[in-house]
Amino acid sequence: MLDESKRRSRWLTLLSLMAAFTIVAAACGGDSDDGGDAGSDDTEESSDSGEDDAMEDDEDAMEDDEDAMEDDEDAMEDEDAMEDEDDMEDGEERSITVALVGNDNITRMGELAEEFFTPETGITVNLTVLDEQTLREVTTRDVGAGGEQFDVVQIGMYETPQFGANGWLVGLNDLAASSDTYDIDDLIPAVRNGLSVDGELYSSPFYAESSFVMYRADVMEENGITMPDAPTWQEVADIARQIDSDEMAGICLRGKPGWGDLGASFTTVLNTFGGTWWLANDDGSIGAAQVDQPEFAEALNFYVDLLNDAGQDDAANASFNECKSLYEEGRVAMWYDATVAASLFPEDVVANTAFALAPVVETDNSGWLWAWTLAIPVSTSDEDAAWQFIDWATNADYHELLAEQDGWRAVPPGTRQSLYERPEYLEAADAFAQRTLDAMLAAPIDNPGTTPRPGLPGVQYVGVPEFQDVGTRCTELFSAAIAGSMSVEDALADCQIIASEASS
Repeated sequence: MLDESKRRSRWLTLLSLMAAFTIVAAACGGDSDDGGDAGSDDTEESSDSGEDDAMEDDEDAMEDDEDAMEDDEDAMEDEDAMEDEDDMEDGEERSITVALVGNDNITRMGELAEEFFTPETGITVNLTVLDEQTLREVTTRDVGAGGEQFDVVQIGMYETPQFGANGWLVGLNDLAASSDTYDIDDLIPAVRNGLSVDGELYSSPFYAESSFVMYRADVMEENGITMPDAPTWQEVADIARQIDSDEMAGICLRGKPGWGDLGASFTTVLNTFGGTWWLANDDGSIGAAQVDQPEFAEALNFYVDLLNDAGQDDAANASFNECKSLYEEGRVAMWYDATVAASLFPEDVVANTAFALAPVVETDNSGWLWAWTLAIPVSTSDEDAAWQFIDWATNADYHELLAEQDGWRAVPPGTRQSLYERPEYLEAADAFAQRTLDAMLAAPIDNPGTTPRPGLPGVQYVGVPEFQDVGTRCTELFSAAIAGSMSVEDALADCQIIASEASS
């Protein structure tokens, strides 16, 4: 279709041509006035008459051209209208943009979405895959600001109740109730409660986890060492130092900065050592910072010393994915991290791996409780498509699909009671299925340490918005201490200042 500027340009051209003819006519008339006999008058009259005829012909031609242009425009408008009608008949193409964390479970889900979900629904899923810390920063900023960058975001048990209470997420109860496939009552109660506010579910768990110790059974046997089923941190540290060698590190622990990276594993150590980030006021708000207390210093010195004595190389840059690779390659003998790791190991690795509960010191339990989930920001442009994707990716039918493709051991664990009632799964995941469920049920989410803490329940984090910034900034200091570029004392002193800024 011709736009207004093109029409205006053609009119200007026509007007220019008409003006040119007028100038020519005026010039011819001027010349005859200067001449002077009766004969020339006859000639001038004849010339003027010819020019008038020519101008009339040209004007007629221009009018014909103009009519032709209008006809062309009408034809183009009719063609556009027909194309629009065809598009409407074919149905509007639908797509959603999803922010996800980069790990094996999630990557596989993206592949299956392209292969199965999109052909079934006609909804294209555009994935934005980020590392943990970047994902948390991006989703918090975009969802909190009402941005329209994502239709679905992957968030965790820390963000979900806070975002939901703030009105940033679409509640899922009614959507789940209208689904023939979701079954909200099948969710493991501890996970569902951790993702709900006043009974309203605000995100759907893709997988859930606790934390435990994974270790090479053959290495323990070769060294004549027996790992307790429920070890203390001192026992784990002693074993790690005994088996550490140039070829194989004794243990892998997270050292990469981030409240959910180094901050997650370290906070479980802090809790069981009797330390805490803040005291809690009577109303549950943040009280005095506790980073300068002896228990906090003891926990951080223990963590840094263990990594320096028996940890992996370049520990300050290691998180889940790095430790997983090192463990699978046989370069570390033990690994303390998320229980979900066991479902991701190759068959030969899981066959030679044994598991122990998260180590303790002053508390009875110390394993974390976490779920990676899918949520719908209220700013989404297509809530229906977003929910269709979440329903597909987190219901029990997805478990069946993945089991058909990759085997039952690969099914994302920890979310649905029905999974732990499937004989096929219990057999395939015999090495870790019950251990994972036991660890999740034992996770001390309501009372993770020896003192009350502010905010919503949480183990490896403090359930207040301020923890995201404080935890990230302080773990940058702690990571520097692990790398040897800062002393533990200086890291603690600087972190106390940061944590105190958040105190009420």
